[in-house]
Amino acid sequence: MTDLTYNLNGGFKPTAKRFADLGGPDFFPTPAWATFALIDNEKFNGEIWECACGDGSMSRVLGQTCQPVRSSDLYDRGYGEAGVDFLRAERTTDNVITNPPYNCAEGFVASGVKLAKRKLALLLRLAFLEGANRANTIFSKMPPARVWVFSERITFYPSGVEPKGSGATAYAWFVWDKEAEGPTELRWFKPGYKARYAQLRHVLVEQDRARGKTTR
Repeated sequence: MTDLTYNLNGGFKPTAKRFADLGGPDFFPTPAWATFALIDNEKFNGEIWECACGDGSMSRVLGQTCQPVRSSDLYDRGYGEAGVDFLRAERTTDNVITNPPYNCAEGFVASGVKLAKRKLALLLRLAFLEGANRANTIFSKMPPARVWVFSERITFYPSGVEPKGSGATAYAWFVWDKEAEGPTELRWFKPGYKARYAQLRHVLVEQDRARGKTTR
């Protein structure tokens, strides 16, 4: 069930809200092209843990890195291991990559920095850079190595809704790299990922079906 305010004159508007999908708190499948932009510009070695995997939208793209991918979520959305609370996890991994629930993004930073031995990459609003509290905690004590700003806007829709229009919120990939030295670098993705990989999610889902791959 989706928020009825989404439907305007028979169409769906891009979300500016955080509760469009009422099937579980704060669930917004990540467009495949947004994940591909990350793995096209950042190299990940070793296991990747997608710890808020939802319906597997991001995990399927991460599988293109040829690195082992572990998928989990606090809620059961039909993909990966359900019932795993990342904020209380103790299991370490090489890399953590996810689009965290907005209402606990800071907790994901703290847990991710602790559990990721190599890299932590979180898809966050660009406005996450703001705020006195984060300036005094995250950015003064454990700043990211790189912030990748999208040149194109990401639009989040409830699962199963055809994407149309453009979002109004700017997003970026925040990358904590345990091997990086020096101050935080601000970088930009080149335009074109959105058009180039518009159908990527559908292709990956069909590949899963063709291989008879189960989600558990």
